[in-house]
Amino acid sequence: MKIPYFLLLLTWPFLCGTVRAEHKPVEIHDRIVSVSGSTNRLALTLDACSGQFDDDLIAFLIRNQIPATLFATKKWLLANPVGVAIIKAHLDLFDVEDHGENHIPAVIGVGKKVYGIAGEPDVLHLRREVAEGARAITEMIGVPPHWYRGATAEYDSQSVTEIEKMGYGIAGFSVNADSGATLDRLAIAERLRHVKGGDIIIAHMNKPASDSAEGMSVGLIQLLKAGFIFVRLDQVHLVQVP
Repeated sequence: MKIPYFLLLLTWPFLCGTVRAEHKPVEIHDRIVSVSGSTNRLALTLDACSGQFDDDLIAFLIRNQIPATLFATKKWLLANPVGVAIIKAHLDLFDVEDHGENHIPAVIGVGKKVYGIAGEPDVLHLRREVAEGARAITEMIGVPPHWYRGATAEYDSQSVTEIEKMGYGIAGFSVNADSGATLDRLAIAERLRHVKGGDIIIAHMNKPASDSAEGMSVGLIQLLKAGFIFVRLDQVHLVQVP
C-alpha cells in the first residue's frame, strides 16, 4: 500500500522551495515507513529495462539470500527465458513487478521526452504500456504485479493519476546505486556505503557487461555486515519524500 501521489506531486515544488511547471516530469523518491521503531530495513530494487540478464548479480543475491524487488519489462522477459526461469525458481526471494511493456517513459504528450526517450502520445498508450507489462508478468512469472515503475523513473502528474487509477502503486527510490548501470564498481560501492535505514535502492540487472554486479556485491555485503535487513516492496509501506 502506498500514499497516493496526486496531491503530493502538486505540492512537491513548494515543499522543495522551488515552483516548477506542472508539466515537467518528476523523479519520485520514496522511503520505507518505519514500523515499531525498526530502523535497519532496506529495500533493494533492480530494473530490467531491455538488454540481457545479469546472472552474476542475481546469483550473488541467491547465494547470500538477499531479497529484491525486480522491475521487468515485457521486452526483457521475452528476451531472457533463462533469467525468467531462474527468477521463478526463487520467488521466495524475488518479487517481480511491472516496468512496462516496451520501456516508455510515463509522460503524456506528443514530442515529450525524458533523457531523450519519447514518452506516450496519449493516455490510451500509457494504459497499454502499464497493462501489457502487467499481463506479461502475470503470465510468465505467475504472480500479478501491484507496483509500477516507469522507464527513467520520471512521471508527469497525469500519468501518476492514470497509473494509480489502474490500481498500481508507483515505486520510487531514495538511493540510485548505479546510475543506469553506468558507474564503475568503486563508485557503486561508495554510494551504497552511505545508505541509511529505510532507504530504497535502485540498480540494474540488465547489463551484465557493466560493473553493477561487482559493485553491488561489495556494497551489499558491507550493508549486511552492518546489520541491515533487506525486504521486498510487497512486505512494507512506502512514503514519498522530497
